[in-house]
Amino acid sequence: MMRLFGYFRSSTSYRLRIALNLKRLTYENIPVSLLKSEQQSDEFRARNPFAGVPVLEANGVDRSQSMAIIEWLDEAHDGERLLPTDLERRFLARELTYAIATELHAPLNLRVLKYLKEPLGHSQDEVDKWYRHWLGKTLAPLEQRLEQLDTQDFLFDAPSMFEAILVPQLYNARKFNFDLGNCPRMTRIEAACLALEPFIAAHPDNQIDSPEYKSAGA
Repeated sequence: MMRLFGYFRSSTSYRLRIALNLKRLTYENIPVSLLKSEQQSDEFRARNPFAGVPVLEANGVDRSQSMAIIEWLDEAHDGERLLPTDLERRFLARELTYAIATELHAPLNLRVLKYLKEPLGHSQDEVDKWYRHWLGKTLAPLEQRLEQLDTQDFLFDAPSMFEAILVPQLYNARKFNFDLGNCPRMTRIEAACLALEPFIAAHPDNQIDSPEYKSAGA
């Protein structure tokens, strides 16, 4: 069985949980607390020198970087395709997926937000403003692109890598009170996904290290 080392609220861990569920792959969830800096421990750095989550242990190999892992899962395992087989559709999925993964994850990563507060001395309100600014810079053109494509419930016929990356990013957007009122295409896709079991099971509230999970007595 594969083992997933991640944090319940980490968007990269969230996206990988979705991908694993869409592929119908079984894995053990191993919590790594970012709040306690457990990813900085010598033990964890031995698995991932980048000191970040997620890490997927599979076939005796520790794999890091969520986007690379997701593409590896699609190549290494049968089942539902996370990337289309058609060349142009596959490019389109990557175009939209990497717009989120590359343009948003780096400036909005927890380590960046912590650095803005300490040592740079910005207030939480200023950090929140930073977060919403960069969200808008990418989500606005992404929504425009989805409108050009006339998307409905999903980018293609069923959830794919794009949805696995989009849904966690919108979850984070709501945490920072970002107004998604001008993103009807994205929120329609999100709603369709959140009704499906692979996304329900991957949701942060349903992870063993989530306070919501513990308070529910699960």
